[in-house]
Amino acid sequence: MSDALVGAVRDAVAEGEIDVPVPESVVVFGRGRGVFESPVALRLGVDPEVIARRVGGDVSGPGFVRVVIGVQELVEGILRDPRYGVARVPSMTWDEWPRTFENPGFAVRYAYARACWAGRWARGDGRLQAGDLEAELVWAMGDVPGRAKQAEWERDARPLMLCLERVAWAYHDVHETCPAVPKGDEEPVPGRVDLARAVKVVLGNGLNMIGEIPRERI
Repeated sequence: MSDALVGAVRDAVAEGEIDVPVPESVVVFGRGRGVFESPVALRLGVDPEVIARRVGGDVSGPGFVRVVIGVQELVEGILRDPRYGVARVPSMTWDEWPRTFENPGFAVRYAYARACWAGRWARGDGRLQAGDLEAELVWAMGDVPGRAKQAEWERDARPLMLCLERVAWAYHDVHETCPAVPKGDEEPVPGRVDLARAVKVVLGNGLNMIGEIPRERI
């Protein structure tokens, strides 16, 4: 989404519609249910309609550019970008112990390990038939780049860490309720393996940003 908005600004500048420096990246916040908003126009001091129409979006609130995308589109975008959400976040981490779900750091690390396991053993392809749990997980992942940028600007890793915790808890629910690896003679559900691989990208990048080495086994 950030790349698309930067491209929209670049095109508008090239065509003479606006005259501003083209940013390298822009902040995008997830608002749930596939809704993403960016203050890019406010930060550049330009008419948000100019950018919104170039990305197929509209304008909300005080001038945010709003775009609605689907679950499959976002998962595919994460898998295409191995550096999804990466920003310069100050080092900060959770306690190592206890290794129980009372420790949010354990929840994040264990979710990463579970996603790695599912990616190794799951099979099947096709479009994700997302239920409510899978959709909530995808929307949580969509919020990571914006929170990473917020953490970078505020020089405080906590906005990103809280977002990673939301992704982790959402993935634990998905892993338990709608697993990527089928049981017994069950047929694999299309798209679930890609969802697990997307979680691996998001949590792996997140852990790296705060100064941890992601572990595939805990």
